[in-house]
Amino acid sequence: MPIIDAPSAGQKLIKVVALGAAALVALSLLSPIVIISAGERGVMTTFGKPDELVFQPGIHFRIPLAQTMHMMDVRIQKGEGEGDAASRDLQSVHTKIAINYHLDPKQVVNVFTGIGPSTEIAADRIIIPAAQEAVKAVTARFTAEELISRRTEVRDAIGSLLRQKMERHGLTLDEFAIVNFAFSRSFAEAIEAKVKAEQEKLKAERDLQRIEVEAKQKVASAKAEADALALQRQQITSDLLALRRIENEREAIRKWDGKLPQMTGGAVPFVHVDKKD
Repeated sequence: MPIIDAPSAGQKLIKVVALGAAALVALSLLSPIVIISAGERGVMTTFGKPDELVFQPGIHFRIPLAQTMHMMDVRIQKGEGEGDAASRDLQSVHTKIAINYHLDPKQVVNVFTGIGPSTEIAADRIIIPAAQEAVKAVTARFTAEELISRRTEVRDAIGSLLRQKMERHGLTLDEFAIVNFAFSRSFAEAIEAKVKAEQEKLKAERDLQRIEVEAKQKVASAKAEADALALQRQQITSDLLALRRIENEREAIRKWDGKLPQMTGGAVPFVHVDKKD
């Protein structure tokens, strides 16, 4: 009799997994219940034709096999991009930008119909080309130096233009930022030299102001001193000098101990003593 090999354990496991997967697919296709999560909106298609109604988060019913619910993510997405452009003075500028955006919940049917069911598709087809066009258009309005000194104005102008382009396709721009402007090495060195020269000029102006203030202070101090001396000269009279001399003599008498100094040779010092009445 011929020998028939029994199925191995591995083959049995594969069959079980395959049957389970088929059952899940069948259940998914035949299930009339669809759950839309928070942060999503649903687009229902009947035999491929999208319904105009936007389905909100929650439980919804569909006709198995005939209808399909497509989930559209309306949460904030992050995107980055970079590209080359030219400034008004024909300097080469490499710009890196970052944006936050989301699908307008009211426009998900239009986005699904016109772009596709994925935000990545929207980014590739709409956002990246629109951002590059906006950057080039705005960059051309400014010189390379103005792109640095008027960075906020440049950012707002690019963001406004990009927002208009995105809204036409049902996309909303939440935040726009210029991560970096990169210029040619020669221009960067020229900017650095100019900044250094301006800093040195500012320092020289501050030093000059300090010297002028110090000079004015010295003049004011000398004038005050001269005015004080002049006032003192006006106050010195013969009567004041005589009074000072009498005060000095009285102070000398008060301090004298009555003894004459011991001296060898020479004249005896004379001390004038006023007689009392």
